[in-house]
Amino acid sequence: MNTHSYPSHVHLVEVGPRDGLQNEAQPLPAAVKIELVQRLQAAGLRHIEVTSYVSPKWVPQMADKHEVMRGIQRQPGVCYAVLTPNLKGFEAALADRPDEIVVFGSASEAFSQKNINCSVAESIERFAPVVAAARAAGIFVRGAMSCTVGCPYEGEVAAQQVGRLAALMKGIGVQHVGVADTLGVGTPLKVQRAFEAALQHYELHQVSGHFHDTYGQALANTLAALQLGVAQFDASVAGLGGCPYARGASGNVATEDLVYLLHGMGIDTGVDLEALIDAGAYISAALGRTSGSRVARALLARRAQ
Repeated sequence: MNTHSYPSHVHLVEVGPRDGLQNEAQPLPAAVKIELVQRLQAAGLRHIEVTSYVSPKWVPQMADKHEVMRGIQRQPGVCYAVLTPNLKGFEAALADRPDEIVVFGSASEAFSQKNINCSVAESIERFAPVVAAARAAGIFVRGAMSCTVGCPYEGEVAAQQVGRLAALMKGIGVQHVGVADTLGVGTPLKVQRAFEAALQHYELHQVSGHFHDTYGQALANTLAALQLGVAQFDASVAGLGGCPYARGASGNVATEDLVYLLHGMGIDTGVDLEALIDAGAYISAALGRTSGSRVARALLARRAQ
């Protein structure tokens, strides 16, 4: 692969405050979440998933969503994104002025039926009024496509299913889609095929990668996506967020590890790695454990020497 095909700059979406913390068993005070966002944006991250407008009954960690969104000292040039699972959630989010909303769908028919009791097509149709309302309000809409290479119920997911989901999302007005390896079972060529299917419906700048590291493949899969020219990726500081389908397994790729990889390849991110490591150390201490980032652990050990 010709390295000249790699993007010169990669845009990172920090999902730790939302996708990472929502899986934590222990509740965290809103003040800690606000401080985390402050530290992340101070480290140079310009796109942060802050919270989710879901019922506290289902996701108790996000019960303080309004307090968190209103407590952030917003910086110009930073996109503050939130997850809105339905129109009620979107209407609740509107008061907090998000810059972007995230809607979601599964490439796996079995996953959709097991989790939300409807088909993939039906799930996307439910989002149509949410997307329409967001776009009417001038709010950007990003779509998260889960289970794009593997499903806990049906196993391997065909690339055609990813293409079908991307087409459905395009049809309701979703402006950008993330290709997510939700289980972390993907390997580079499978991931590339999933992206190629999504790129039948979206331009290159309208797709991103979201990789879990359950089987240690997240950075390899990132490299595979970079080789296609993909220049936007989700990551979670300190590797926050476990994988709910593989007990004890790691989840989201750590932002620190991704930044180290990209900077080592000469790819700009605009992120200060040392400040990012400090942000990861802060939230890890709040959770009472060591960082899930290998890079952070290595560099913190070096600092200690």
